[in-house]
Amino acid sequence: MPSQAKPDSNKTQVIKVPLPQALEQAGLPAQIAEPYNTGSGAAAVSDLTLEQAIGVQVRQLRRRVGITVSELAAAAGLSGGMLSKIENGQISPSLASLQSLAGALNVPITTFFSTFEEKRDCSFVKSGTGVVIERRGTKAGHQYSLLGHALGGNVVVEPYLITLSKDAVAYPAFQHEGTEFIYMLTGEVLYRHGDQSYHLAPGDALLFDSAAPHGPEKLLVKPMTYLSVITYAREQS
Repeated sequence: MPSQAKPDSNKTQVIKVPLPQALEQAGLPAQIAEPYNTGSGAAAVSDLTLEQAIGVQVRQLRRRVGITVSELAAAAGLSGGMLSKIENGQISPSLASLQSLAGALNVPITTFFSTFEEKRDCSFVKSGTGVVIERRGTKAGHQYSLLGHALGGNVVVEPYLITLSKDAVAYPAFQHEGTEFIYMLTGEVLYRHGDQSYHLAPGDALLFDSAAPHGPEKLLVKPMTYLSVITYAREQS
C-alpha cells in the first residue's frame, strides 16, 4: 500500500547526501519518505479482480492492433458475446479461451496476467513541504528542495526546486551521472555547462548531460529560483 503519511509543514528536514543519486538509488531512507503523500486517484491494476485485470489487458491488446470485438472473436474461435464478457471482466475465461486469444493477438498467454500485481507510483508534495537536501559541493545560499520521488522503475527521476538567496555564491563545478533539465522561474543566472555558458532568465530552459561540470557561474539577478529535474538509470541489485 502507498504511504499516507502527512507532511509536517512546521518542520524542515535537512538530510546530507553526497549527490542526488546517492539517495539510496531513489529507494530513499524512511526519514525522508514521510513528507510525501504517495498514491494515485486512478484505480490501480491490483485493485481489480483477476477477471477485470484480464479483461483490461485483452481490450488494450485488441485496440493496439486495431481490430473489432467481432474480428478478434472470429480469429480466436469465440462468440462476440463471450469476448465482450471477457473484456468487461464479467466471466472467468478458461485457459483454452485465453490460449486462443493469445494466439489470435500473437502474444504469450502470460501477458494477460502480467499487470495484475503491478503497482504505479505517484508522489504528491504540498507547497513548501519538499525535503531540503544538502548536496556535496553546495555553497552558501543554495537550497535544494526535493519535490518527489519514485520507488520503482528502471529510471530514477529527482525533481528539485532550487533557491539561491541574496548571499548565494557561484559554483559551476557540479558533476554527476544522468541528464539534467533546468527551467528558470525567477532571477537571472549565467549557467555554465562544460566550456559553454548560457544566460538564463525566467521561462528559459536548459537540458544537458550532467556528467560534464556544470552550475551557476555568475548570479546576475538574486534571489533566484529554478526547477532542476535529474534523471539517471537505477542500479539493479
